[in-house]
Amino acid sequence: MVVLKSLSNDRYEGLEEIVAIARSVGWGAAKILRSYYRGNSNDGNLEIQEKKDGPVTAADVAANHYILEELQASLGTQDFGYLSEETYKSLSEQTQESLQQQPWVWIIDPLDGTRDFIERTGEYAVHIALAHQGRPILAVVAWPEAEKLYYATLGGGTFVETSDGVTTPIRVSERNAIADLSLVASRTHRDERFNQLLRQLPFKEKHYVGSVGCKIVTIIEQKADVYISLSGKSAPKDWDMAAPELILREAGGQFTHFDGTPLLYNQGDINQWGGVMASNGHCHSTLCTQASEILAQIDS
Repeated sequence: MVVLKSLSNDRYEGLEEIVAIARSVGWGAAKILRSYYRGNSNDGNLEIQEKKDGPVTAADVAANHYILEELQASLGTQDFGYLSEETYKSLSEQTQESLQQQPWVWIIDPLDGTRDFIERTGEYAVHIALAHQGRPILAVVAWPEAEKLYYATLGGGTFVETSDGVTTPIRVSERNAIADLSLVASRTHRDERFNQLLRQLPFKEKHYVGSVGCKIVTIIEQKADVYISLSGKSAPKDWDMAAPELILREAGGQFTHFDGTPLLYNQGDINQWGGVMASNGHCHSTLCTQASEILAQIDS
């Protein structure tokens, strides 16, 4: 069994061994999703269920089962908690409360961008993050249709791995004037308040991409520079944000609430309410200020 220890100054012993496990699991989950995506699963039926927070398919369930089974077989359940989109609501209230007391928690979205998966845009991802005391220290984001996997460890940088095993360090763009920045946003998760905000921010271009993981990868790949999340009646969840956050920050970007505070995970409320700004980092605080001022005018 792998042993993970927290050392001083955000240093961790055993992290490299665990990220190797997470990468392997990420690739395995991506393979399962690609099989369903192409109709090559056992029955080829996605078994789509429309639920309050969005659709769930047989692919979500299969990938979730695989990820949990593999991580727990390698790492056990004594030292690690597991916070997954597909199983969280089925946990008892007591189990949910005990999960909050766990210092080490895996935060998992086996299929981020389920609607894009169903609609065959190709913009879906696997998110796997390990959080310590509410902050991510390891992250994997796999983009199955791009056949790429992005991973990061706290203080260790971000890397992209291709299906042939080639691994390369990767960094965000150096664009540092707001007029030169481009935005990546959701195609569908935008209410009128959010659309008003986007119209008033002076971005050079706007790109529309599915999964949060795919959006953040678009920034890391230097095809865009900014992503904004603004909660309305609902909000993104811990599993939407934890893994994408770390791969962006370790690639040189920033990922905060509009007031500059960091996102915290496994705090009891799995929702990430309010405004969240993710960027290549160069104009981050200015963009946060502008977004807050525009929203204050919209809401007045």
